[in-house]
Amino acid sequence: MELWELVARESARDLVHRYAANVDSGRFDQVVELFAPDAVMDIEGRLYEGQDEIRTIFQGAYDGLQAAEPRWLRHCISTHQIDVVSPTQAKGRVYYHVLMAHGLDHWGRYVDDYGLVDGRWVFTRRREIMDGTVEGGWGASNSAG
Repeated sequence: MELWELVARESARDLVHRYAANVDSGRFDQVVELFAPDAVMDIEGRLYEGQDEIRTIFQGAYDGLQAAEPRWLRHCISTHQIDVVSPTQAKGRVYYHVLMAHGLDHWGRYVDDYGLVDGRWVFTRRREIMDGTVEGGWGASNSAG
C-alpha cells in the first residue's frame, strides 16, 4: 500500500467522524466546511446542492430538535468501508445509529464520495439512507439524520 493511499483512508475516516461530532454539537459552520463548495447531499432522494443548501439541512434539524427534551443527539458510526480510487478520490459506505434521550431513535447508512480539494479531503457527495426509526421518535418525523 502506498503512503498516499494510507493518507486518503485516514482522511476519509477523520472526515466522517468530524461530521458526526460537529453535527451533534451544533457546530454547523464546521460541518459545512467538511463539504466541497459544489458538493451534493442526498437525503432520501432530496438533493441539496452546494454549501448554502447543505447548511439548511442542519439548521432545519436543529430547529426541529428545539421541541425535544433534552435537546441532544449522538451519531454513532460503525463499519466504515473505504475504497481509494486515486490520490484525489475515494468512496465510502458507513453505518450509523442515532441516540437521543429516549434511547435509539433512528439508524441507516451513508454512501459517500470524498475528494481532495485545495489540499484537504472533503465530501463531494453524501447520500443518507435511513433504514429504520423508532415509532414516535424524532427520526420518524424528520428526514435529516
